[in-house]
Amino acid sequence: QDQLVESGGSTVQPGDSLRLSCAVPGHIFSTYNQGWFRQAPGNEREFVAAISWNGDQTYYGDSVKGRFTISRDNAKNTVFLQMNSLKPEDTAVYYCAADGVIGTMTLYGECEFWGHGTQVTVSS
Repeated sequence: QDQLVESGGSTVQPGDSLRLSCAVPGHIFSTYNQGWFRQAPGNEREFVAAISWNGDQTYYGDSVKGRFTISRDNAKNTVFLQMNSLKPEDTAVYYCAADGVIGTMTLYGECEFWGHGTQVTVSS
């Protein structure tokens, strides 16, 4: 199966931290770049972060730079998104994705594989 599965979404308070996980099928994990996107109600989907297939390069959207960190666990075929100093404007459904061309992912948000999403709500 080619399904990416996100987990870790929750309701937290401003300033809190949260870590999202994405389980990726092995044949996708080892050869595709992975990334995270988010979409809030009424908004377009937004690029959050991406990591190259070998973990050597990472990219971040301007709104999360310095607060979010993307990483990979090769032993578990899992991609993580560590989110710190969360703000109410980070509230969205977060999607994991994978694609063979990282430029396409980061610039155009076009990905071959997608997860179903996990809800993150930041509210006091």
